[in-house]
Amino acid sequence: MTSIESLTLEVADPTAATRFYTAFGLGSQVRLRASETATTGFRGFALSLTASQPATVNSLIGAALDAGATPLKPAAKSFWGYGGVVRAPDGTIWKVATSAKKDTGPATLQIDEIVLLLGASDVAASKRFYVDRGLTVAKSFGRKYVEFATGSSPVKLALYGRRALAKDVGVPIDGTGSHRLVMGSDTGSFTDPDGFAWESASPTPTP
Repeated sequence: MTSIESLTLEVADPTAATRFYTAFGLGSQVRLRASETATTGFRGFALSLTASQPATVNSLIGAALDAGATPLKPAAKSFWGYGGVVRAPDGTIWKVATSAKKDTGPATLQIDEIVLLLGASDVAASKRFYVDRGLTVAKSFGRKYVEFATGSSPVKLALYGRRALAKDVGVPIDGTGSHRLVMGSDTGSFTDPDGFAWESASPTPTP
């Protein structure tokens, strides 16, 4: 089964980004790579962190803001649960959410799941592309949303329409240049229809 073994963000200042992600509680889950590749506006993706309860969502968002993130959507209740959105200093958009409506214990910084949300210009075409490369569809809602079964992968993969994803995270749809994102997988190197780059996964670097 195809899976995302690693996730690399390309950043202008790896030292500053390392400080941020360590404070945010993601020091071991996210790799960083120096890059000055031009990028503007919405980069076509967001990363979603799933937590167990609203208090933990607040703790994670608070840690991100304290470390230098900017708020895009304040944490709030919705019909599906509770969550908010922030932008990291390197420009990456992070959505933090829970399906729980009430707290069941003390707040922590525990992350239950990381989901990579890719904004596709044509969800159906991107779905076919990924199925052809060995991914199995777990959930599909027409041309609106697709979630793949990625087994024990540390990062799950889902597709949104680009416009819908931009609206969901609270940013304008416009953006140009590099995504500044590279996925490492067990299926080799390729580029998807929206220009997202995949490469052969390398072992997790030791500190």
